[in-house]
Amino acid sequence: MPDHASPTIPARVLPALKDRNREFWTAGADGRLFITQCTQCSLWASPPADDCPECGAGLEPRPVSGRGNVFTYTVNRQPFNPAVPVPYVIAIIELEEQRDLRLAANIVDCEPDSVYSGMPVEVRFEQQHAGDEVVYVPVFAPRSA
Repeated sequence: MPDHASPTIPARVLPALKDRNREFWTAGADGRLFITQCTQCSLWASPPADDCPECGAGLEPRPVSGRGNVFTYTVNRQPFNPAVPVPYVIAIIELEEQRDLRLAANIVDCEPDSVYSGMPVEVRFEQQHAGDEVVYVPVFAPRSA
């Protein structure tokens, strides 16, 4: 899985870091994507939560492959934030670890009009600053063969 950032890094809306989401937003420093997984039934759960939606047991952040497919997407051509150049792609990525394990992210390193549902992608990380902390925003790029 690639662990390098894309060459052009636009401004992103960043989260407040909390115990529940910290691993997700900081593990990219090591090139790894962490998703919470149930300690009892092994269900992957995203976004991070305190308890498993299936059995109620605790969730722990664990690394995943960072590979998946575009489930659905939209190409945004409206400049809602002047710091973010258009067009850009917002996608729902279905990770390969589990059916219905989905994550919203931007698609990078390709022409927006080349994105399609089912497109194989892999995670990359963009280093950003959230206040005094460094976060690594997961974005996805077309998977190399």
